[in-house]
Amino acid sequence: MGTLKFLIEKEFKQTMRNSIIPKLIVGYPIMVMLIFPWAINFEVKDIKVSIVDHNNSAYSQRLIQKVDASKYFIVNNITANYNEAIVDIEKADADIILEIQPSFDENMVKNRTADVMLSANSVNGTRGLLGNAYLSQILNDYSSELRSELAHTSMMPQKRMSAINIIPQYKFNENLDYKVFMIPALMVMMVTLICGILPALNIVSEKENGTIEQINVTPVNKYQFILAKLIPYWIIGFIILSIAFFVVGLLYGIWPAGGFLPLYVGSLVFIVGISGFGLIISNYSETLQQAMFLAFFFILIIILLSGLFTPIASMPTWAQVVAKSNPLSYFMEIMRMIYLKGSSYSGIAAPLFSLMAFAVGFNTWAVLSYRKR
Repeated sequence: MGTLKFLIEKEFKQTMRNSIIPKLIVGYPIMVMLIFPWAINFEVKDIKVSIVDHNNSAYSQRLIQKVDASKYFIVNNITANYNEAIVDIEKADADIILEIQPSFDENMVKNRTADVMLSANSVNGTRGLLGNAYLSQILNDYSSELRSELAHTSMMPQKRMSAINIIPQYKFNENLDYKVFMIPALMVMMVTLICGILPALNIVSEKENGTIEQINVTPVNKYQFILAKLIPYWIIGFIILSIAFFVVGLLYGIWPAGGFLPLYVGSLVFIVGISGFGLIISNYSETLQQAMFLAFFFILIIILLSGLFTPIASMPTWAQVVAKSNPLSYFMEIMRMIYLKGSSYSGIAAPLFSLMAFAVGFNTWAVLSYRKR
């Protein structure tokens, strides 16, 4: 134990001598939580609409006002020429065209139905699809309003129609704020980058500096050596997460619904695993440049296939299989379950045991792959 204590002390002193790492430990989580939740946002808003109004009636004007009032749309141009609206699409001044037919008001009064045409720019498929869906919903709401008004004002007796009232309840994110969904995932990404890359540069930097030779001639066994290398990064990971928890709670009012204890337990298992993975890279690397390349290569893959940006269920089958062997996807699931759903230990048991298996496997590999030469 005495030898391990001195080795850990050496690691902390080396870390504190670095002019960047101490600042990174404090500044990085604050910067990520301040900027990334606003910058990494996949909500589709500010969709530019060109409206071709062949009708110019009170009904069409009311529809235009309803579209303009939506937070998802910006009415870019109102014209009576469809070709002009197509030019807006080609110039990227519009994302979608709403064309109102000349007989729009007449058909609504006489037939209780009218046709409009939506033309969406599908170069960006997601933006085109969601813009079309949002605008269709506005049209359906407007159609229901007009039918109700016309039924009450008509002189003809109307048959009473049965109605179904839908009252939506949004669980775990009542305001449908995308930041609430992304913040736990950004914490996972932040810990992965710090506790995955820094250990990957640790042993290989000692190889380049020549200090690893002094360790190799001592009676320190490799288990103590690897443990001493890992413990400082476990502590750094906890400090970074704690700062992030405080910043998120203070700025966004978001606190883990399931409590801090299961959150720290899951975080501990993941940090142990990902730091062990970093040491594996360091053991097999001969230069810092090689270690940095390998670390960024593997960490970029596990981040992209973790469910951070796209749901795993939406990925191709082969990508879902890869995601099942990705520890980041399990920690992502744990963080969102505890932070948003308030899950207890029983709820996170399956992904937590998977993380434990990864942690044991990576750290065993890290010890076995280190050779004293």
